[in-house]
Amino acid sequence: MDIFEKCYSFQNAEQARKQRLYPYFQPIETEQGTEVSIDGKRLLMLGSNSYLGLTTDKRVKQASIEAINKYGTGNAGSRFLNGTLDLHIELEEKLAEFTGKEAAILFSTGFQANLAISALVEKNDVVIIDKSDHASIVDGTRLGFGKVKRFRHNDMTSLESVLSRLDDDSGKLVVVDGVFSMEGDIVDLPKLVELKSKYGFRIMVDDAHAFGVIGKNGSGTADYFGLTDQTDIIMGTFSKSFASLGGFLASDKKVIDYLKHHARSLIFSASITPAATAAVLKALDIMKNEPERIEKLWENTAFIRNGLKNLGFDTGKSVTPIIPVLSGDMMKTLKMWRALFDEGLFVNPVLPPAVPPNAGLIRVSLMATHTKEQLEKALEKFGTVGKQLGIID
Repeated sequence: MDIFEKCYSFQNAEQARKQRLYPYFQPIETEQGTEVSIDGKRLLMLGSNSYLGLTTDKRVKQASIEAINKYGTGNAGSRFLNGTLDLHIELEEKLAEFTGKEAAILFSTGFQANLAISALVEKNDVVIIDKSDHASIVDGTRLGFGKVKRFRHNDMTSLESVLSRLDDDSGKLVVVDGVFSMEGDIVDLPKLVELKSKYGFRIMVDDAHAFGVIGKNGSGTADYFGLTDQTDIIMGTFSKSFASLGGFLASDKKVIDYLKHHARSLIFSASITPAATAAVLKALDIMKNEPERIEKLWENTAFIRNGLKNLGFDTGKSVTPIIPVLSGDMMKTLKMWRALFDEGLFVNPVLPPAVPPNAGLIRVSLMATHTKEQLEKALEKFGTVGKQLGIID
């Protein structure tokens, strides 16, 4: 058997391209603002994770330029050896303060930050994850040598059922998203902490989609619930509200020091670039000093969610700027994506296996920089397409 046989027989993508229903790898020709250009066509961006709209902020861009002028374009090595800058240390200290933790460590991507879970979970340990956790969490648990258990999405009764069957002597880590990236709901952290006191596990929260969105000045899920002290590890990515690329973990000093010397995704990877680091520093400063951006984000979120519901769309259990518009089977979801694209809206179709069969959805995400006029236009287009496809009356 030729190991490439699976590649030559893969036809799904090509069939979708022929039907003009292939939604991926669309080449954007402009900066990631509220509007983008694809193949010369202007589209309203409703699929970006730039929740605060800082990817186009002049101050963030200038900070990156100045960092390149001072440090160059890269670090030519890992943090472990020659790749640590004073800029990295400054950002780690500010992120630790921002999250209410003793220390933090930077990774070159958010995915790599979650791969560091494998450094914590050894042979006799157990890691328990939500079935809707991000793929990087799933892969991080797979790389570890411990056992992996899963529980139903945001269902603390299901989690307790898993916990009650575990060996009391094993080390246990429960890893959850703070804001779930497809459903748009928030983890039931208070109940999770209640179970922690009963079963004696550690909690890690992935706040990739929570920073800049919930908590004081956008400081995340633990702060939102007032449970920072009970949340043992906080993870974040820089590719959303922080307008850059990279990720971090924040925790006790001893935990971070251990990860510095055991996390392979840190030790064997080049460090985050000067430009990316400087962009995060400036974005963090803006986030803390301009809370009106978060207020505007939530104003836009309420406007769109209420508008979609009034049109008759099912938006699931979303309570955040991530709004799923349930569309049905794979073909109907792709047709809805195509129709919205042709109408001038950029949205993200989500298909199985990312969601259950016949539970496809269009993922809408809001930005603080969207105008009311843009959002009114979006609702008009959604109404037209929804009626054409029979998704709403």
